[in-house]
Amino acid sequence: MGKNFIVEVCCGSIDDAIEAQRAGADRIELNSSLFLGGLTPSLGTIMETKKTLTIPVMVMIRPRSGGFCYTENEIKVMEYDTKAALDCGAEGIVFGILKDDGRIDEKNCEKIMKIIGDKEAVFHRAFDVVKEPFQALDKLVALGINRVLTKGQQNTFEEGEELLKELVSYAKGRIEILPGGCRPYNVKRIVRELSFNQVHVAAFISKKDNSGASRPNIYFGGALRPVEDSYDIANYEYIKNMKDTISMLVSNE
Repeated sequence: MGKNFIVEVCCGSIDDAIEAQRAGADRIELNSSLFLGGLTPSLGTIMETKKTLTIPVMVMIRPRSGGFCYTENEIKVMEYDTKAALDCGAEGIVFGILKDDGRIDEKNCEKIMKIIGDKEAVFHRAFDVVKEPFQALDKLVALGINRVLTKGQQNTFEEGEELLKELVSYAKGRIEILPGGCRPYNVKRIVRELSFNQVHVAAFISKKDNSGASRPNIYFGGALRPVEDSYDIANYEYIKNMKDTISMLVSNE
């Protein structure tokens, strides 16, 4: 595995990004709307994050929730957003485009890859819904994708562990496999026993915002009615403990 173990932290705001770096993250994935699985962050968020952070920033390019098969207009938006993010200094782009039948949309992925150029390209968890993961991995390699974020086509690391190991073996170093679902109870196994040199971590705590307290009957969300007086922010203590634990495990090898 070596000593260069990377802890990537999923972030949904500039404050998340700051907390992640402060906690020792080696790299961040910058999004908006994490409740929806992560969407493209605003241009201002990307600019301020790059201005503030010293660690690599991978920017999510996803124009909407509800699947990964996009219209021609949405692809154009993704192209503009990709260029804008790179112009702001992003070290890489995180994206995923599928056809309606769940296969990799190579034609439209190529459009994004052309813009990414020599920057890092990451295929996100859209990979976890493709029908034939090994065939899909070959296509991502052919496209020049550097890394794929996956939980082994499951919702937890443990459920997807067998496929994750198979993907690492099948990839044979042609593409990086970035596992999601790293938690305190499985981090030692991931670091010590499995063939990974990086993990994707997401951890948040609720923070109060009382600016709407004078009119608690007013709401702005949809049918799910999310709370209006609090929001999530990256959990500094959780991330720091994870980073410290991983650093200790790696250094003791």
